[in-house]
This record gives sequence, C-alpha cells and structure tokens, in this order.
Amino acid sequence: TEARAIFFQHEVPTAAGAGHVQLYALQLRARLSENVSLIATKDGYVTSSNPLVNDGWADLAAGLKFNLLRDVQNQRMLSAGFTFELPSGESDPLQGNGDGELNLFMTGGKKLGCRSHWLSAAGFRLPVNSSDESTSVYFSNHFDYQLTQRLYFLAEANWYHWTKSGQDGPIPGIEGLDVINLGSPAVAGNDIVTAALGAKFKANGNSEIGVAYEIPLT
Repeated sequence: TEARAIFFQHEVPTAAGAGHVQLYALQLRARLSENVSLIATKDGYVTSSNPLVNDGWADLAAGLKFNLLRDVQNQRMLSAGFTFELPSGESDPLQGNGDGELNLFMTGGKKLGCRSHWLSAAGFRLPVNSSDESTSVYFSNHFDYQLTQRLYFLAEANWYHWTKSGQDGPIPGIEGLDVINLGSPAVAGNDIVTAALGAKFKANGNSEIGVAYEIPLT
C-alpha cells in the first residue's frame, strides 16, 4: 500500500507547438489481499505554455494488479493487471476524448547480485473508440544499483509502438505517449524509444524520493 506524488515537466517538440507541459499527480496503490492490489495510476492537474495544450484536469485511470509469482528467497516477482482510463478529464489539456481506454499489462522483476534490481513492464493500450484514440503497445525496463545504504542510481529504457491510428487527432503523424492519447491519423507503425537516467534516495524504510531525466533516442 502506497501513495506516490509525481511531478513532471515535458518539453514539447517544435512540430507540436513547442513550449512546456507540467503535470502534478498522485498515484495510489492499496493492498486488498495477499495477491491482489487496487491501483490508481493516473490523475492530476496539467499546466502548459504550449499553444495546443491548456491548463486543466487529466483523465482518471484505475484497476487491479495480481501477483502471479512472489519468490522472496530468490528475489523475483511476476504480476499482471489492468487499468481502465475514464474520459473524465477536461478538453483543454487534451483529455476527455474517446470513450475510455483499457490498459492490459504484465510486470516482472529480479534482484541481480547484492545491489542491483531489474524490472520490466509490457502492455497494450486499447481504446474503446479507436477513431478518437490510437492503439499502441509498450515495453519498459528499469535497472537500479545501490550506491550507499540509502542512495540508488537508476537507468531506464522505454519503447512505444503504435498498431492502429486514430482518425480525429489534431496533428497527423504525431501522437502523445503515456499521458496524452490524441487519436492522430498516420501514426500506425511509428516507434519511439526513450532512455532515462536518475537517482532515488530512501529516507527510511517507508519513504523515498527520486528524479530522472528522459530523452528520446529515436
């Protein structure tokens, strides 16, 4: 069970109007049983200096996560789950379009040696209305290394692939990533790969703070 406050600042590409978009959000996870958790993965308020994105509330997404493997002795785990994103946000920050989006995912992790961890996640984003939102798959990987008792170095790599274009998005050929789904035409077959470097500091056994800087590789 945890609460995770999130802030990000995003530099918008020149082709999409440039400027910056910020998100202030709170993720929640609640243990329902030994192997089932309720997860609320998306919410928050968006502020922006981009001409296409204005200030407003983001969509809400929540679902369930199930432990498939929890091997404490060998320090490995595997889980699967789903979330459903409601079109509850405002149109000003490019939210609230479509009829909702289902995210099906699987995650796994393994301790490597005495100081490192590897975590991976893969999933499908399936909009209810495929005209208003695009369909995509993703594969994310996280590696961390314990530098001191409380400080960790982390590196991440993410791949996004669009399998079906929307029809009603504002900019053909340009699509959002995990927070915004524009439903743009002419994005099917597109790929984006990103990488991130950062660090986490564990103040104690129940709290931590982290920062990462992510850049596109493609």
